[in-house]
Amino acid sequence: MNELVTQHTLLDESDLEWLHLLVSEWQLLSDLSFADLVLWVPTRDGTRYVSVAQMRPNTGPTSYQDDMIGHLVPRGRRPLLDVALDEGRIVREGDPEWREEVPVRVESIPVRRQGRVLGVIARNTNLLTVRTPSRLELTYLQSASDLAQMIAAGAFPFENQQVDMDASPRVGDGLIRLDADGIVQYASPNALSAYHRLGLAADLVGHHLGETTAELAPSRAPVDEALAKLASGWAPREFEVEARGGVIQFRAIPLKPKGTRIGSLVLLRDVTELRRRERELITKDATIREIHHRVKNNLQTVAALLRLQARRIESERGRAALEEAVRRVGSIAIVHETLSQNLDERVEFDEIADRVVAMVAEISPGKVTGRRSGRFGILDAEVATPLSMVLTEVLQNALEHGFREGDTGTVEVTAVRGGTSREARLLVTVQDDGVGLPADFDPHRSGNLGLQIVRTLVEGELGGSFDMVPAPDRGTQVILDIPVPPRK
Repeated sequence: MNELVTQHTLLDESDLEWLHLLVSEWQLLSDLSFADLVLWVPTRDGTRYVSVAQMRPNTGPTSYQDDMIGHLVPRGRRPLLDVALDEGRIVREGDPEWREEVPVRVESIPVRRQGRVLGVIARNTNLLTVRTPSRLELTYLQSASDLAQMIAAGAFPFENQQVDMDASPRVGDGLIRLDADGIVQYASPNALSAYHRLGLAADLVGHHLGETTAELAPSRAPVDEALAKLASGWAPREFEVEARGGVIQFRAIPLKPKGTRIGSLVLLRDVTELRRRERELITKDATIREIHHRVKNNLQTVAALLRLQARRIESERGRAALEEAVRRVGSIAIVHETLSQNLDERVEFDEIADRVVAMVAEISPGKVTGRRSGRFGILDAEVATPLSMVLTEVLQNALEHGFREGDTGTVEVTAVRGGTSREARLLVTVQDDGVGLPADFDPHRSGNLGLQIVRTLVEGELGGSFDMVPAPDRGTQVILDIPVPPRK
């Protein structure tokens, strides 16, 4: 819609925002009307109309099999559009049109904003299945007529009331029509079922909806005045009511076809099962976060015990081995700490990589600086945990064997993500400018414990490849190529 409006019309950003607000709401009008809606906007030169949006009803058959968006129609070909645009009124005159042997009634509703008509909604009703309307259908059609008049007067949609139609109740979920005093004139079968879920044993028609709703909802006062007012439809609001184990979502829409409120529409949906599942997920997420938090605490306790043991060992080799173990445990603890703060089993690995670099740099025998470039991005926990250990081992190996006491230098970790969404890969390079590798060194045959851990994790657990080669200028370069599985 943005592209069509900008390319063909003179409407400004505020007008376009109003049209977006209308389109976010007009599924309601389409369903109440049992009709297709097409939004036509006059072109810049005023000689044609361009269709910028279209909506089909959920409550009846469509009258347009084809997509109408982007069509251009010259003025004069559809007289009802011309009259609605020029006179600013709803136009219903004329005989039905025939489209592929289907009679279609066409009406035009001007879209007004701040006294200006921005465009016209063509309401197209398929008459092939028309029958004697029921009380429900008559209520739908009357409500649609009231909304159409509000659109023509610029009173609908409501400003600053952006509605998520995917989450809000729809016409078919349950509908209640109120008069100006909040008395129920009509309640659809689904609406009655929703109120029975809240504990209502009687009918709704003839009762004050606000007071009835407030009496059903648990409250310390005899009547919750705020809830009673909301359920009376005095203002456009969305809210939920919970009682007797049921949860009902409401949306109140005041009807003001001539500027004065004549009543309200209340749409409602039983969301009991949805809210129950959401609570289960919240409980599950909280449990998972708590588990990660406890694992992190336990790992930190293990690291503290290893440090304590290291201080009591006189052997330098034994002390160094325990300190290496402390760093390995610490790298895993960092991942679990990050997971304990998330809602899912995925982590932003850049933060973890930075912390691992800082942790390992503390063992530097000289003045060696560690840094990261590129982005690891978001990784699943089953990738992040072994990768953090691999990164710890590679960095630790670079600092211990690439530099001597008093040396200065740099160790840089570079991450590049590539490939497709189905076959994404992560290329990690750890490069130092230290003394380099011995002439006969083979990383795949080395007995170094750290490199054995790296090979096992990269090739066995991560399903990737690992290599260690001389850097182009000086030092050593470790290359990790790891597949990143798509999110489940």
